[in-house]
Order: sequence, then structure tokens, then C-alpha cells
Amino acid sequence: MKNKNLSCSYKELLDTLSIKCEECCGLCCTALYYAKTDGFPEDKAAGNPCMNLQDDFKCGIHEKLTKYNLKGCRSYDCFGAGQKVTQTIYKGMNWRNNPQIANQMYQVYLTVYQYQQMLWYLIQAAEAAPDNRQKDSIDLLVKENIMITRMEPERILASDVEKYRGRVNSVLKEVCKAVYKTQKKSFPEYGTDCMGKNFRNEETRGRDFSMTLLIAANFEGCDLKQTNFLGADMRDVNLKNADLSESLFLTQMQINTALGNKLTKLPEYISRPETWQ
Repeated sequence: MKNKNLSCSYKELLDTLSIKCEECCGLCCTALYYAKTDGFPEDKAAGNPCMNLQDDFKCGIHEKLTKYNLKGCRSYDCFGAGQKVTQTIYKGMNWRNNPQIANQMYQVYLTVYQYQQMLWYLIQAAEAAPDNRQKDSIDLLVKENIMITRMEPERILASDVEKYRGRVNSVLKEVCKAVYKTQKKSFPEYGTDCMGKNFRNEETRGRDFSMTLLIAANFEGCDLKQTNFLGADMRDVNLKNADLSESLFLTQMQINTALGNKLTKLPEYISRPETWQ
């Protein structure tokens, strides 16, 4: 994570939000429910290990995910929750050797995942926030987030995720409103459903696509700097040759679900999917 505009402390936090599967005990492959129709190997109930999860917690078909068209597996990103739960909260213990903690561990993972995701957005908001008052509010929320996810499992599960989320959402909305208040451009109004829309011949720099359905939309060759993708559904979006180097609130999972190539420009804190090479 090399974003030069972020403080050193926030850069270090961004590093902790990158997945490190080798430090996790396969929590995303076990704790989650998923369906074959969503691009996973099978219909699986939450709490059941994936059919391809090996004894060492590695995926037995990881190198063949693209061949088998397992988009769900390829795109998933836990914001570092897996290694945080395994290594920091449970001190290296795992659900296989300690079945008595399995159910609790799965619930802690699902909770920490939410906090990690919100932490990602808060760090992005800190970079975009135009005034110090907003930055101070964000900093307090970041510190609270770190404190909660370092607590004992029972206390993490007892924390009020929804109340915290409400405060985070309030700050994010405030930052977005302040950022786009300075925009002097006027854009066509399409609502929040832009599924399959072609944006190649439109002005896209600085637009607000937050919470927008963008499935299979076409942004090939577009300038997407300062464009807000907060919570946007970007499955199969065409980003070939597009410039997202300064896009706002972009996540790794959004990029993993999109279509790009080696000429697509990404923020330095986002990894280029192998399928884009």
C-alpha cells in the first residue's frame, strides 16, 4: 500500500487489510454460505468446509479457478479478516484442531470482516475528506475500530456492529457530499441502475456512482479519476484501458469482479488480477 497522500499510520493499516491466505485457517472457505450459481464449487452451508479445502488450509484447485470459471472464489476478498482472526484474536489456533471454538470463530470472522471493510472505507475517506473536522471524526472511528478488533472473541461478538456502521455511513456520506459539492460539472442523471450502460463517449471523471448497479457497464478507455465507486456493483464491468488510478472508495473485490487488462490503471493499493495480464 503505497498511496503517498496517506499518513504513515494509515499506510500501515492498509497493509493489514490485504489478504494473506497463508496466515489464515481457511475461514472464508468454511464460515461462509455460498452457491454454485454464484461461481463457487458447490452449494455449501455456512460452517461446512469447502470440498476443495485441504488439511493445510490451502485450496486444492487454486491454480484452476479460472479454468473452472469459479468467479466467486476468484473475486472474494476478506479485507485481511482471515489472518487477523486466526493470528491476532485466536493466537494461531484453528477450528480443525480446536472444534470447541469452531462456531465462535466463524461468528468472530464474520463480525471482524465487517469491521475490516468499514476500516478500508474510513481510510479512503480520510484521504478524500476536504477539512480537518471530518478527518478528526474519521480518526476517532478508526481508533475505535482497531480497539474493537483487538478484544477477546466474546467482547467482539458483543459489540454493536450496526450502531458503529451507522456512524461510519454518516461520515462517509458527509465526506462524499463535501467532495462533490466542489464539483462544477453537471452530469446526466441515470439513477442507481446503470446495468449494461455504455459510458465510452461520456464524461466520467469525477462522477458519483456510489451504490449504483453497474453490472456489465462499459468504461473502456474512460478517465475515472475522482470517480466515486462506493458500494457499486461492478461485476463484469469493462475497465479495459481505463484510468482508475485516483478513483474513490474502490475495493479489491470490486476490481476482482470486473474485466480489465494490462493497460488498466489502478490505485497503488489495489492489486491487478491475474486474469488481467
